[in-house]
Amino acid sequence: MKALLCETIGPAENLVLRELEIPKPSSNQVLIKIHCTGINYRDCLIIEDKYQFKGQRPFAPCGEIAGEIVEIGSDVTQFSIGDKVYGELTFGGLCEYIATDCTNIEKIPDGINYENAIAMLINYGTSLYSLKQRAKIKKGEKLLVLGASGGVGIAALQLGKALGAITYGAVSSEDKAKIAFENGADEVFIYPKEIETQEEKIKLKEDFKKLAGNGGFDVIYDAIGGNYSEAALRSIGWNGRFLVIGFPSGIPKIPLNLLLVKGCEISGVFFTEFKARQPKEYDENIKQLVELLSNGSIKPLISQKYRLEDGAKAIMAIKNRQIVGKIIINNEII
Repeated sequence: MKALLCETIGPAENLVLRELEIPKPSSNQVLIKIHCTGINYRDCLIIEDKYQFKGQRPFAPCGEIAGEIVEIGSDVTQFSIGDKVYGELTFGGLCEYIATDCTNIEKIPDGINYENAIAMLINYGTSLYSLKQRAKIKKGEKLLVLGASGGVGIAALQLGKALGAITYGAVSSEDKAKIAFENGADEVFIYPKEIETQEEKIKLKEDFKKLAGNGGFDVIYDAIGGNYSEAALRSIGWNGRFLVIGFPSGIPKIPLNLLLVKGCEISGVFFTEFKARQPKEYDENIKQLVELLSNGSIKPLISQKYRLEDGAKAIMAIKNRQIVGKIIINNEII
């Protein structure tokens, strides 16, 4: 089988395409023929050893997979050959086959294809956990989404709208603004692509405050980080909730006195640990997402599909903030 491997610490350009033996599943594992693999910002960090989890090299990056079971271990009873499944494994996705424990996967609900299953799992899973469990967002509250044209940003806009929030999208270009409007933003703000000087920081702070209006934002969903975070936090309202999602623009430094004078809170969002530590709530969230997907309340935007051989290009596109929506590897593309 083909596999795109991370053999050395470094950027995606260092990934190497290899031919490997198809793995054999152990007694409690299944062998999956991978149809689609999701690409996420964390994958950029994992291959450079900058993430919470570090893989033992060589490994195939990306762990958000969907595919068909083609072989089962002797002790497996909950799955059958031919089952369509998806899962979030951290590593191992950039290959044609993977053997994995049954606890890592779930059956894809009827009526959902491989691509939508992939798009739903991490992007919408992260955003629902953020808004529901961490922010406890209420109908009529004002939600600001930073990075509103990316995969998690679009998910946050759509879910915010489905949960009854007033949605504000913040993006870096007119093209991305159009995407945000099309995916549930009631209002859209275009911020500069780079914020460096003190004058630029002050202006951005004032722009966010103007956008928020009286009372400030109730919930801020920050998928950008960097100098954008503090400027946005200064527009939060009393008892507001600031959600920490990711840092493609760098890890921000937040003055803690802001939390005191704003009476607000900052909440970290770590979806993988939520799944592991709160499995009952995770299962309830997935059921809710399936219902929302089935009734059309959410609709993943898959903007680009790559071949396995081009997986490095896909990872670099995310790192360089060149994409909107969700991008995937589709092993059926020739």
